Amino acid sequence: MSSSRLHNAAIPSRVAFAIFTFATLSACEQNTFVAPPPPKVDVATPAQKAITRYLDATGNTAPIKMVDLVARVQGFLQAINYKDGTFVKEGTTLFTIEPETYKLKLEQAQAAEAGSQASLKQADNDYKRQAELVQKQAVSQSTLDTSTSNRDNAQANLQQAQVNTRIAEVNYGYTNVTAPFDGVVTAHLVSVGELVGVASPTQLATIVALDPIYVNFNVNEQDVLRVREEARRRGITADDLRKLPIEIGLQTETGYPHKGTIDYISPQINQSTGTLAVRGLLQNPDRVLLPGYFVRVRVPFDQKENALLVPDVALGSDQAGRYVLVVNAENLVEQRKVTTGPLEGSLRVIESGLKADDKVVVAGLLRAIPGQKVDPQLKSIEFGDAAAK
Repeated sequence: MSSSRLHNAAIPSRVAFAIFTFATLSACEQNTFVAPPPPKVDVATPAQKAITRYLDATGNTAPIKMVDLVARVQGFLQAINYKDGTFVKEGTTLFTIEPETYKLKLEQAQAAEAGSQASLKQADNDYKRQAELVQKQAVSQSTLDTSTSNRDNAQANLQQAQVNTRIAEVNYGYTNVTAPFDGVVTAHLVSVGELVGVASPTQLATIVALDPIYVNFNVNEQDVLRVREEARRRGITADDLRKLPIEIGLQTETGYPHKGTIDYISPQINQSTGTLAVRGLLQNPDRVLLPGYFVRVRVPFDQKENALLVPDVALGSDQAGRYVLVVNAENLVEQRKVTTGPLEGSLRVIESGLKADDKVVVAGLLRAIPGQKVDPQLKSIEFGDAAAK
């Protein structure tokens, strides 16, 4: 084939390619950019519920009564009448300190008292006789004066003997160391046969009352102001505050199973710590609570009928505090600063910054950017859920 024929055959192919290229470029020039649709996010209006607001603190338990048992008389310890660490009733004899010596001293004092009574009786009879003789002018007035003095001295001697007898009775009673109240007695600190009470009272053991029991805790100044303001608003007096219920829980317990009432509120703020000392009183019949425990404390001080709650996972935080993302009427995302309250299950109470009809972003938070549009999918919040459904 000649070169002219090849050249003529290639011309239609070039023309077809040029036409196809032009058509393709024309079609591309006619396409326009289409923005992607707004991202979908789940929104929900806040749940509403009647809640109780609590004042939370950390405290420690303390015995309502704790006394060191001491030897108040000198002698050898004769007996220990209890087992270490056992519960005893009031009046139970715990220790016996050589009672024989003090029993003899008591009998000696009683004998002296009986002698004084006899002397007084004799002196009184003599006084009466001398008084009759003076009236008959059979004896002088000085004789009656002497008889009167003897009678008065006998009366004073009797009173002294009665006091000595009482002292001897008290000392004899001290030979038996008894429980001053119901409680648990610690391990004994002395042994049988040991001489006690020589120079000063000797500690024998300690008794601790466990039912009821105190719980001591501190409230910071900000909470004090908040509670007092709420009390003024509701007309609660200082005496009413001392009757507020108190709930505590141990570190290993769920919730606050132990109930009681506030027993004492300090009249002043501690300037060094900025806190107010408060004490609660709890019944402890099973002796579950022991003195010295660290416990969680909460005191209910207010009830709110229609509190707003949102899932706790819906909240964010920055340097300014906590916030939620809200979708407005134009489907634009807004960042809303809020004041949070306690946690109710998986829902967080919102104290301020949110309205009941606000649409809060509860899922798809990473797709919700403040100032940009979203496609809100309305859900509902159920109590106990961590997110909207």
